[in-house]
Amino acid sequence: MTQIKLGRGDCGIFERAVEYEWLITNGIGGFASSTVCETNTRRYHGLLVAAFEPPAVRILLVAKLDITVRYRGQEYPLFCNEFADGTVAPKGYVHLESFHLDNGLPVWRYAVADALIEKRIVMKPGQNTTYVNIQVLRASDELIVELTPLCTYRDYHSHSHGGWNLGLREILHGFEVNAFSGACAYQLSCEQATFIPDPVWYWNFKHRSETARGLDDSEDLFRPGHFTLSLGEGEQAAVVISDEVGIAEDFTTVQQQLREQQLTVLQSLPTDAPGWIKQLALAAGQFIVDRYQGGLPAGKTVIAGYPWFADWGRDTMIALPGLTLALGRFDIAASILRTFAVHVSDGMLPNRFPDNGAEPEYNTVDATLWYFHAIDQYTQISGDITLSEELYPVLADIIDWHRRGTRYGIKADLNDGLLAAGEDGVQLTWMDAKVGNWVVTPRIGKCVEINALWYNALKIMAGFAGQFGHTLQARDYQTAAIQVKDSFQRFWNPDRNCLYDVIDGTEGDQGADGNHYDNRLRPNQIFAVSLPHSPLPTEQQKSVVDSCSHELLTSFGLRSLARGELGYVPYYQGNPAQRDSAYHQGTVWAWLLGPFMDAHFRVYQDAEKARSFLEPLCTHLADACIGQVSEIFDAAPPFAPRGCFAQAWSVSEILRAWLNLHER
Repeated sequence: MTQIKLGRGDCGIFERAVEYEWLITNGIGGFASSTVCETNTRRYHGLLVAAFEPPAVRILLVAKLDITVRYRGQEYPLFCNEFADGTVAPKGYVHLESFHLDNGLPVWRYAVADALIEKRIVMKPGQNTTYVNIQVLRASDELIVELTPLCTYRDYHSHSHGGWNLGLREILHGFEVNAFSGACAYQLSCEQATFIPDPVWYWNFKHRSETARGLDDSEDLFRPGHFTLSLGEGEQAAVVISDEVGIAEDFTTVQQQLREQQLTVLQSLPTDAPGWIKQLALAAGQFIVDRYQGGLPAGKTVIAGYPWFADWGRDTMIALPGLTLALGRFDIAASILRTFAVHVSDGMLPNRFPDNGAEPEYNTVDATLWYFHAIDQYTQISGDITLSEELYPVLADIIDWHRRGTRYGIKADLNDGLLAAGEDGVQLTWMDAKVGNWVVTPRIGKCVEINALWYNALKIMAGFAGQFGHTLQARDYQTAAIQVKDSFQRFWNPDRNCLYDVIDGTEGDQGADGNHYDNRLRPNQIFAVSLPHSPLPTEQQKSVVDSCSHELLTSFGLRSLARGELGYVPYYQGNPAQRDSAYHQGTVWAWLLGPFMDAHFRVYQDAEKARSFLEPLCTHLADACIGQVSEIFDAAPPFAPRGCFAQAWSVSEILRAWLNLHER
């Protein structure tokens, strides 16, 4: 497998090294992340962000483990911190020889004099447990190693400030923290080391990424003391950070377990898959997590993005084919689909499971329609019809609710069969940014991608009904699909030779029939070509693809609004209000490359050309979060990565589209 590797030129310059991030996860919503130079720049950075009600209730426990080595009479700090007054110290990154991913897992190598020290970090699958392993690869003398943990106990969306008692208690080979009454205790230990208590607060760490996001940007961290040990050439030691008591596995065992899992994933790929596709396959696994209920596993779900998203219905259904089906993970796909079936309410899938463990929120029109697509893709790719037959009553009930009407004005229009949705103050489609009471892209009415999905769902249901012996329902669904296909021509914009974004809504020009038509060029129309069942004739499909190619396509995805359109914003920057106002007003979305490639291949039947649109993503894997794909990018060159540094549907759609076209 081709390694993603950074050398001295990237690691040894602070302003460059601080921009590179890394991520590991534990399969239950917890994770560890920071920068390559180990300066935390986000409130979400830390060595253990634990998920106490998987995959929700995520709490930052340990922010850092600062390492200092003493070798042949010299002291070498291998870490770096940035403080609120602008101080950057110590400059441990100058000793960083390289950083690379070993089958998706981060590895640092530090050179001090003739000694070479390697650090690896892994998380135990299914546990809130992080291992930090230090190994001396080369040395002519003994090294004295000092490991200084910086601790806290806070919701990962917030910042903590010092002065309170974290309830330190010494244990064998380390210490335990009981932050306050009702908090979950956690432990740090190192069998090879001596722990020396020396509790003190460190003040005013700066998180520069939060500064750029217009948010509070500093916090304090608690140092319980430090571990000290000596290591010679070939020797290693691991610090274990966990909310579990009596960890049985050592670092080597856990690393081997992870390698076996990785090998299984890689074996599912074509033998000639390039290294960056292999890395995407490994990255895909970081988003699949267990959902718990009442303290027990209750199926699988998908984290929409790291570091701040939980599991979202829309993102899960869009990402599911690439994260699971493309890699042959049919059991995981079935578990996810069953998990969400349990939460269907009034014909709707939940849009979001709040991170605090509260009740799910039902404020989406497209997540439910993507559910049909995901189930259909599962059936087509796996060859297993038992799941779709099992879930058929749920799907039929969803169709009934959409026809007679459910929340937020979601209802099929009896006159044309098209699906209308929306109310003032809410946004039900994936373009869901809101600033206070201002919905940036309201899209009330009949949205083009919603009706492409609606038509696709009706065709899927006609097929399922016929397959399962429901003859009358099959005819009914087919008749409804024909009506939607005929009415879909209302979306055709002859002046621009593409599709209106929304019709019969509150935005856009008023037509001769008295209805409004939003003719701004957006990427939502691409789904009318990319979905398995397209409501468009061939010549219109080609026009849609060409319009998106010429006006929306960039190196890393499609713009959410064409340049020159009213409201276009070229850069996603500033405070929350400024960023939200740009979120769908030009900002590039990587996940849209997947449907764009499907549509392009459908029209032009040139797999090689379609795959060529993905080539810039190969270099992006060595940018931002190493080995991952960002959520969004600026709409203008150089298309800087923004938003979440690791996004499920970005990874999944790029991986799925590449694999889908590989053999064509």
